Amino acid sequence: MVRFEGDRTPGFKLMLALVVGFVLTIPLLSVYFLASDRESQSREAARSITAGWGGPQTMSGPLLVIPYKATTTETVLQNGQSVTKTNEVARELTVAPEIVEMTTGMDHQVKKRSIYEAVLFDAHVQGKARFAFPPDLGRTGVQLSQMDLSKAELRFGLSDPRGLGANPSVSVGGRPLRLQPGGGSSGKSRGFFAWLDAGSLPTQPIVIDFAYKFRGNASLSLSPDAGDTHWVVKSAWPSPSFVGGFLPDPSKVTKDGFEANYRIGNLALGNSLVTTGDPGDAVADAANAQPMENPYGGLPAPAASDNSQVAQINLIQPVDLYSQVDRAIKYGFLFIGFTFLALLMFDVIGGVSVSPVEYLLMGVALILFFVMLLAFAEVIGFTPAYILASAAIAGLNTAYSAAVLNSWRRAAFIGALLIGLYAVLYILLSLEAFSLLIGSLLLFAALAGVMYATRRIDWGGKREEEAVAEA
Repeated sequence: MVRFEGDRTPGFKLMLALVVGFVLTIPLLSVYFLASDRESQSREAARSITAGWGGPQTMSGPLLVIPYKATTTETVLQNGQSVTKTNEVARELTVAPEIVEMTTGMDHQVKKRSIYEAVLFDAHVQGKARFAFPPDLGRTGVQLSQMDLSKAELRFGLSDPRGLGANPSVSVGGRPLRLQPGGGSSGKSRGFFAWLDAGSLPTQPIVIDFAYKFRGNASLSLSPDAGDTHWVVKSAWPSPSFVGGFLPDPSKVTKDGFEANYRIGNLALGNSLVTTGDPGDAVADAANAQPMENPYGGLPAPAASDNSQVAQINLIQPVDLYSQVDRAIKYGFLFIGFTFLALLMFDVIGGVSVSPVEYLLMGVALILFFVMLLAFAEVIGFTPAYILASAAIAGLNTAYSAAVLNSWRRAAFIGALLIGLYAVLYILLSLEAFSLLIGSLLLFAALAGVMYATRRIDWGGKREEEAVAEA
């Protein structure tokens, strides 16, 4: 049996180590909040970099909007009698295209300011759409006689029209149309539109060709409306993320870029090709979308009012250093625990006295690792920063433990333990899918080893007292 001589029992020393570890949770949480604050500053810096360029973009349309006259009746009280009044009001019929074929090319660039950067893109859109009245148009309750086909509008939605390039083109039968700013004469959405005489629509389809360019950053989305939408996106960016309600099939991603093919039908959308909603609503729902939080960091990504109706492509950074630093900090308690455990074993088994102050100083050094990792990662990248910070802290704690434990041989064990922990942590950060499995197995192995090494320790000194009493 291992017995303890002195004023403090092994159990008391264990309690002191636990108290010091609990105290260290305060600076460790401070480092966690520091990393969160630096990530917020990075997002603000990215917004300043992209100011005036164009934000995350959502496209919608084209849609054909036809004004018509509708008759409404209302009953009012006049002189104590009910009187029915008939009013004629102006409304709009929205016709989605039967087929849309659209190709988008994205040219990216990474723009930097100081230690921060943002992903920008130039998008080139070309497409063709065909409009026709459905055979059951009468089900809408709108007759051809009520429509003013000569004042129809073709509307294209774009969430941030500041990025719209010069000279977009829309043509019908080879005849170019004059384009106007805004999402339509109703003024309820953003983008551009063109007036069109749709007098031939009742007898034959109208086929339009369109091409336009715009700038944006972080992500590109499409809010489909057509009966059959075929959207092809090509880019040299090697790290896309396909999210939203629709995924490309097929998609091809290589180190040289990606190509995504979307095929979406209106049955999947749950929308009719002809609607009589409020003016401009069909375009405004997508173009006036509010941003949602980007799970990959950086600027928020756009989302329509119903994200299940959007096909979205995020141009994510291959390595998000803030998310990796954040995950590393969450393992800080394990670093402190394993190091303190090794010191405690030298204390209660090896007979070397370790004071609470020495526990505290080595724990502070372990926490300093995460501060150095964050600071260096913003400048030189995550992996070089990880190697530099881990080498510095492992060397510092090894040298200090040599003085505390009165032996370089024992200090070498502390150094080897820290190097092993840093190597395991890097593996856990790289293998996100299996990090919990690997971490739990390591904890089990460590606990089994400690239980075996301390199986004969008299933690409270009671067995020694009982032996003395029996004698």
